[in-house]
Amino acid sequence: MKGETMTVSDVLWIINRLKANGISAWIDGGWGVDALLEEQTREHADLDIAVHRKDNAKLRELLTADGYTEARRDDSSEYMYVLKNEAGQQIDVHVFEHDENGGNVYGIEYPFTSLTGKGKIDGQTVNCISPEWMFRFKTGYKPKVKDIQDARALAAKFGFELPEGYSNEVAEAEEKLSFIIEKDLPSKIID
Repeated sequence: MKGETMTVSDVLWIINRLKANGISAWIDGGWGVDALLEEQTREHADLDIAVHRKDNAKLRELLTADGYTEARRDDSSEYMYVLKNEAGQQIDVHVFEHDENGGNVYGIEYPFTSLTGKGKIDGQTVNCISPEWMFRFKTGYKPKVKDIQDARALAAKFGFELPEGYSNEVAEAEEKLSFIIEKDLPSKIID
């Protein structure tokens, strides 16, 4: 994996910088899971955030002033893009907008109730995806090993039941992971 990992202090600096400038953001992805679990479970290559469309231009301007530039990808759009700094740290931005009834009208389809989560990173309370929706997001597609680990940790903490058939995928992923560890490769999984 190229680039630097996103550390706890990096994440809190970004979230606090956005908040100080009137920009609300919800942590998603691996850091969102860790916020819900209130502990860092592995290294993360990026920080995934959800931001309202009304704050998107201000967010881009602020982070550009902080040395971030857009890293174009095949799936980049106005509502889904990655900002990267010179150190290689990445912020994966997901833009959304809801109508007056809470329905999605633009960008990434975050259900209104998914943006009600509260978690903690290094003791600081942060906005994140709610536990129920984070679990649904993590179990809604063919998972990678890190997704299986996240889903299992969320299930253990919040009492969710893993979907039928997920246990077999868990066993297969654990088998692959143990093979990697046996080969003396790094045992940390980077999100």
